[in-house]
Amino acid sequence: MTRGRVLVVDDDGDVRTLVVGLLERAGYEVSEASDGRDGLRAVFSDRPDLVLLDVTMPGLDGWGTLDRIRELTDVPVLMVTGRSDELEKVRGLKAGADDYLTKPFGRQELLARVEALLRRKRRTEEELPTVYADDAITVEFGQRSAQHPNQVLSREQLLELAWGDPYGVSEDQVKLYVGYLRKKLGTDPGAEGPIETVRGFGYRFRPVRA
Repeated sequence: MTRGRVLVVDDDGDVRTLVVGLLERAGYEVSEASDGRDGLRAVFSDRPDLVLLDVTMPGLDGWGTLDRIRELTDVPVLMVTGRSDELEKVRGLKAGADDYLTKPFGRQELLARVEALLRRKRRTEEELPTVYADDAITVEFGQRSAQHPNQVLSREQLLELAWGDPYGVSEDQVKLYVGYLRKKLGTDPGAEGPIETVRGFGYRFRPVRA
């Protein structure tokens, strides 16, 4: 039985190979990405339990990737960098990282930090409700089939969540599938029901109460 799913995002192939091998030998299921954009796609397609994220990458760097991750999910993120100064660590923690690891790092330190973050995640999940329900819909959170009630999500965010790529799929797909969802929820044609259109931005699911 796997100890958890870890996504390793690093542009250095040698480092990726080393870390992936180390985590797999420790019993983790590991996926990898070579840059920030591929990392974001993997976050939403693979649904990892933890992301190991390098700071220095070309294009979308670790900070930009972390910002995008935090817009949509609270998955634990362990930032990895070659800089050890305190301000860099503070920046990472304030930006939403859960922990910070400085290169070069030892095998035992990496595994200990990964296990600590996953243990904290498991404790948090045990405290959360397993089912969301209102008068229109019931969602089993264990299936990860719906999230973010009352939160406005842009079309780009919805494309990222559903297809893993906000640019490779037409925004018309969002409108089309929102229509499908409204139909499944029994919303009358021309009405919004629990899925509210936020003009100029995106959509929001509003819980329905009797």
